[in-house]
Amino acid sequence: MRLEKCWFCSSTIYPGHGIQFVRNDAKIFRFCRSKCHKNFKMKRNPRKVKWTKAYRRLHGKDMTQDSTFEFERKRNRPERYDRNIAENTLKAIKKIDKVRVDREAKHHALRMKGKKAKEQREAAKELEQSIHMVKAPTALQQEPSFTLPKVKVQVSNPQENRLMEE
Repeated sequence: MRLEKCWFCSSTIYPGHGIQFVRNDAKIFRFCRSKCHKNFKMKRNPRKVKWTKAYRRLHGKDMTQDSTFEFERKRNRPERYDRNIAENTLKAIKKIDKVRVDREAKHHALRMKGKKAKEQREAAKELEQSIHMVKAPTALQQEPSFTLPKVKVQVSNPQENRLMEE
């Protein structure tokens, strides 16, 4: 069973799925779904469309350089079947897949490292701004530490104002 890659979004295309487009110069383009085919016909660049693998790799959201990617490369040279080699290859594929998953998790953890502190700062700021929504009004009246300090302002006597007008 041959699994192809979508030319636009780099997802896998299983047999019997997708669309194949052959250009006049005999270059073959395979697409996983009509969304990718339509974007290709509109001459969109996959590196500028946010949901593609090319965009994610270009902007540091997915891993770009890793030795495990070399095993996924397509090889067109036919190999003579040997049961022992096939068995060892299947074992190696499982190990390589586990290594790649671990490295992807580590990459994701490094990307999200500073996000938690930023979210905590934003949450504290929002809580500070809208404490009146969290605390009940009776609690605010009972304990003045929850509210902002009140400032007393001197107001002139209204009778003096009348005398000044006359």
